[in-house]
Amino acid sequence: MKVVKLFKANFQPEKEELKGKTVVLLYSGGLDTSVMLKWIQEKYECSLISLTLDIGQRGKDFKKIEEKAKKLGVKKHFTIDAKQEFIDNYVFPALKANALYEGTYPLHSALSRPLLAKWAIKIAKKEGAAAIAHGCTGKGNDQVRITVTAYTINPDIKIIQPVVEWGFNREDEVEYAKKHSIPIPSQSKYSIDENLWGRSIECSDLEYPEMEPNEDAFEWTVNPKNAPDKVEYITIEFQKGIPVAINGEHMDSIKLIQKLNDIGGKNSIGRLDHLEDRIVGIKSREIYENPAAVLLISAHKDLEKSVCTTQEFAFKSLVDEKWANLVYSALWVDPLKEDLDVFINNVNERVNGEVRLKLYKGTAQIVGRKSDWALYDYNLATYEKISKFNEKASAGFMELYGLQAKLAHMIKKKNEDLE
Repeated sequence: MKVVKLFKANFQPEKEELKGKTVVLLYSGGLDTSVMLKWIQEKYECSLISLTLDIGQRGKDFKKIEEKAKKLGVKKHFTIDAKQEFIDNYVFPALKANALYEGTYPLHSALSRPLLAKWAIKIAKKEGAAAIAHGCTGKGNDQVRITVTAYTINPDIKIIQPVVEWGFNREDEVEYAKKHSIPIPSQSKYSIDENLWGRSIECSDLEYPEMEPNEDAFEWTVNPKNAPDKVEYITIEFQKGIPVAINGEHMDSIKLIQKLNDIGGKNSIGRLDHLEDRIVGIKSREIYENPAAVLLISAHKDLEKSVCTTQEFAFKSLVDEKWANLVYSALWVDPLKEDLDVFINNVNERVNGEVRLKLYKGTAQIVGRKSDWALYDYNLATYEKISKFNEKASAGFMELYGLQAKLAHMIKKKNEDLE
């Protein structure tokens, strides 16, 4: 009887395959990826290139991150300012799709992972690297998003996932760092990821979903009780589904999102508490801060509904849900997402106009919208005498509209009477 060995994905390298070669590491500058940097060099006896993407992380000193990587032995470091690319090619497509995974999560981390994978593959090709490496755990979604995207772009690439391989706990990591003179920064009790579109907070007391999050979990948004006691109104203008101005002031997309994060944050807009279904099958309690995303998706969806027919908007809602599920589930590179993009972009050609929102202590209420494309006619909708709507036609409409329901009820009653 032939013995079949356990399957091992062919993107996972053996030590001999990388000896003397180059690996590109997605490097954040924190403890985990700094330990990985040394560990990969030791285990695989290879050279390292570190890669850091600026996608709007607050408070990051990218020059210091580069200096740290070089001190730890990389032969080259790349810092890529990808903020505009992230907004144009990832965030705005998500906005056009009103993308909320399970109706809550605006996908900010999920959107960034295909971009990270794309740049890792790009740098690997440029530098002749045989593999890429990332710091994702075996329990989360991000390992799937980065690996699937990278392996789809380049099926020949090898991928190292140290956290899964090495078996370190936090104490082991710290000990390894001390042994190799790796600086140990002060560690938050939370695991945090952020970019222009939002901030994710996990771990520690948040792993008890019955408990209210402590205030120290939040940075972008104030507690509602500390938000201003005065209502704030804002007007957002859209062109083809893309936000272009706030309160009549046109600005570039990076500044616009940053400003909405500030406005929303001070009014406590965008605090999200979500028990969600991960790709790997477990449920996970996630805390998010998404001031700009919450404001923009709410406004965009309202304006979109104004310009769509009933049937069009109902179908768009189904498409949006599918789009969000694909992106969350690591299928940014699936052809179906591209197919859905065509429909989504076509609808958004008409999403032009303004939406007015009323912000107050954690709530963002839409209080007005205006568009030259809106399927609203005052002369049809008004109850004043000038109305052009033919109310006498309603009797015939109702007779036909309820015809099948009436027939079904009559037939059901007739058959029940025969029993």
